[in-house]
Amino acid sequence: MKASVNNAWVISALLVLSIISLISAASFGAANLSFADVVNVLLHNTLDIGKVSGIAERIIIELRFPRVLLAFIAGAGLSIAGSVLQTVTRNPLADPYLFGISSGASFGAVMVLTLFGGSGLLASSGLFSGLSLFAGADLLDTLEWFSLPLGAFIGAGLSVLMVLSLCGRTMSSQIERMLLSGVAISFMFGALTSLLLYFSSPQAAASVLFWSLGSFAKASWEGLILPAIVVSGATVIILLFKRQIMAMRAGDETAHTLGVNVGRLRLQMLLLCSLITAILVANCGGIGFVGLMIPHTVRMLFPGSFSLMTTALFGGLFMVWVDVLARSLLSHQELPVGIITAVIGSVFFLAILGRKN
Repeated sequence: MKASVNNAWVISALLVLSIISLISAASFGAANLSFADVVNVLLHNTLDIGKVSGIAERIIIELRFPRVLLAFIAGAGLSIAGSVLQTVTRNPLADPYLFGISSGASFGAVMVLTLFGGSGLLASSGLFSGLSLFAGADLLDTLEWFSLPLGAFIGAGLSVLMVLSLCGRTMSSQIERMLLSGVAISFMFGALTSLLLYFSSPQAAASVLFWSLGSFAKASWEGLILPAIVVSGATVIILLFKRQIMAMRAGDETAHTLGVNVGRLRLQMLLLCSLITAILVANCGGIGFVGLMIPHTVRMLFPGSFSLMTTALFGGLFMVWVDVLARSLLSHQELPVGIITAVIGSVFFLAILGRKN
């Protein structure tokens, strides 16, 4: 009872902190806007009160707020995926990035971008210009909107199946082999991605390269719909299987004794984590180590109140302020978010690895 009360207080505090952080993060950028300006814009658009300039309103509503919301959704989704991966595989070093899921999703997305994008190989051949005469522009836009997440999910699912085939049935007791399999598959998909970029046009290669390092620069209200639906829907599904997932922490034999179909549940959760990662990679690019750092950090900071919602909120907060750091470190220039998370995450990974040894 006491643990549940503490958990409710932690979630409530993180919710309030999340709202304040989202408003504060929207005030950072090239244009000099204050916290009060952001509040006035939000009140002006919801209650039709407050006085702000039209330019400030467009900057906050059309550019910055979709960006901070996408950063929050990405951080929450990657943290949830990392937490579930660590539980169902009983591997404290499991992460969508180290597991090879992010690399597989990036490969699938880059294949769609380089082959079917506006400056891709097949697009430059005139195939889509002829197809547009029969299908129509609206249908082609819809196909492009679905093709990128679908390609990322196929690549992520393929990487999961490859890791499972390399580890075999005793994957829960072979942490080192699982980690090495994920790293090897990550390198393989990275090499294939580089090969695609080598044969693509310079314009496509330049745009894909910046995207692959992780960025929220192209966030929009329309682009928020699919990540929000997938992350929230996946969270609900994971919460429905919470007891079965928690039973797997005690080991496969114990979970099987409690009536859990361990193999099927593990495969379902791995594919669900692949779906989350694929959607986020398709919208934000490759952002590594978030799924590794946040679950461990939450367990250390809130040992008696660890829950999926706490992990999601903490991961969202972390990613929002990492994005602020990426926009603020260099004047008139933006660092890719994936570079910052890789620097922090690599140090964190070595610390966890040393602690485990």
